Amino acid sequence: MSLVLAFDDETPLAQSLAAAAGWRCERIDRHRFPDGETRLRLPPRLPAQVALLRGLQQPNEKLAELLLAAAGARELGAEKLTLISPYLAYMRQDIAFTPGEVVSQRHLGRLLAAFFDAVVTVDPHLHRVATMDEVVPGRRGVALTAAPLLGAWIARQLPGALLIGPDEEAEQWVRVAAQAHGLDHAVCHKQRNGDRDVDVALPGLPVAGRAVVLFDDVASTGRTLVTAARGLLQQGAASVDVAVTHGLFVDDAVAQIHAAGVRHLWSTDCVPHASNVVSVVPLLAQALRELAATQ
Repeated sequence: MSLVLAFDDETPLAQSLAAAAGWRCERIDRHRFPDGETRLRLPPRLPAQVALLRGLQQPNEKLAELLLAAAGARELGAEKLTLISPYLAYMRQDIAFTPGEVVSQRHLGRLLAAFFDAVVTVDPHLHRVATMDEVVPGRRGVALTAAPLLGAWIARQLPGALLIGPDEEAEQWVRVAAQAHGLDHAVCHKQRNGDRDVDVALPGLPVAGRAVVLFDDVASTGRTLVTAARGLLQQGAASVDVAVTHGLFVDDAVAQIHAAGVRHLWSTDCVPHASNVVSVVPLLAQALRELAATQ
């Protein structure tokens, strides 16, 4: 039977995915040595078809273990090896914005292509690159979207809500979520001055008395959401909630977002967080079944 292989901290998601796909699930055991190196132990015999589940939030701590596990899986029998990475890091840097910058998307993609036959992710931060196939050259790249699922959740909680993307880059997700469920939508204009310093110009449409949901692919420091939420409430929005695919919420992001007047935080289980309300397991399981049928 085909196998979902996962690290210990992602066992619940792996078990749900395996059950939905009709695959078996096994865990990778880890031992951290005092010097920071890690010893990995995989099941001693693996089937030909293996999916390795690893979300890459906090990527610098996980990439070495991921590549070691992939190489070990090949040695132990995996002939078709798929990476399931619900959150795929290093996708923003797709060009060199200033001379000398390393284009992380390009190089991480090539690295993953050297270890995996296919890479599956959810709502990757792609803009100047159109498809995941371009990110992992010569391999299958699958980009799923959770936008319709989040849109459905919002439509059930707040019929007639106005969906607003906090910047132009969010337009691809907010449009899909809104159109799938007959909701109005718009996007803000953002100017980033630093990691935690942003200016946000709200869209020129009336929000007074409306339930507004800020909708994006990822929330990290939350500063863009904070600025947008304050502006919307100042313009008379009846309420402001936040829905994101990837709830990273680093440091005091959650506290800052609520302090700005945001009522609810909603996210998918791509990244484990208390705000998770929507599961991407059905999306991932369907992608696994389709890949298995074609590989």
